[in-house]
Amino acid sequence: QVQLVESGGGLVQPGGSLRLSCAASGRFFKLNAMDWHRQAPGKQRELVATISSGGSTDYADSVKGRFTISRDSAKNTVYLQMNSLKVEDTAVYYCYADVQYLPNSGVTGSYWGQGTQVTVSS
Repeated sequence: QVQLVESGGGLVQPGGSLRLSCAASGRFFKLNAMDWHRQAPGKQRELVATISSGGSTDYADSVKGRFTISRDSAKNTVYLQMNSLKVEDTAVYYCYADVQYLPNSGVTGSYWGQGTQVTVSS
């Protein structure tokens, strides 16, 4: 089993910054792609940013130039640096990981964190 634990959410004023962290633990060989998603009240969950095991990144248009996703493979941790935050960034942010269980095996699993609340308000 794999656990993803997010931290770093909170209340911030418009224009402010927050850094989210998501640490993976448990039994696995390798973390493949890791994502950050978010879900605002009354809206569907959406992909915010993704990073491959090789470090390639992609972002939703709404956060390009403001958010940066990164990962520390030694710590099995993915980060989301959020700058110039807007009211519309308010949501629960979820970490996602695609996990390879064993070397030389194509068997993978998908896991979600419990979510962390980000509120942008004056």
